[in-house]
Amino acid sequence: MTLTRSFKETVLARIERDTEFKDALLLEGVECLLSGDVDTGKAVLRDYINATIGFENLSEAINTPPKSLMRMFSQRGNPQAKNLFAVISHLQTQSGTHLEVRAVK
Repeated sequence: MTLTRSFKETVLARIERDTEFKDALLLEGVECLLSGDVDTGKAVLRDYINATIGFENLSEAINTPPKSLMRMFSQRGNPQAKNLFAVISHLQTQSGTHLEVRAVK
C-alpha cells in the first residue's frame, strides 16, 4: 500500500508531540517483525526512524552507512539479523524504551 505524503506528515507530527504514540510505533514495528510480517515491520520502523533519530544519526551510532540502512528498510530490503538487531537495540536506547519478549500461550 502506498502512503500519501500527507499521511506520513501526520504520523511524523504525532510522533513529535505524543511520546506514547512514538513508543507504540516502535513496539508495533518490532511486533510485526516477530510475527513474520517483515514488510510492515520495516515500513513502520522506517517511519519511526525518519520521525525520530533519522538515518544519518542512526548511521553514525551503529557504524553502518546511511544508504545501507535506507536500503535495509526499503520494500526490497533484506536486512541481516545482526544489522536489524543493532538498529532495534539503538532505537530502544535512544528512546528510553526497553522492549521485552515473552512467551504467551
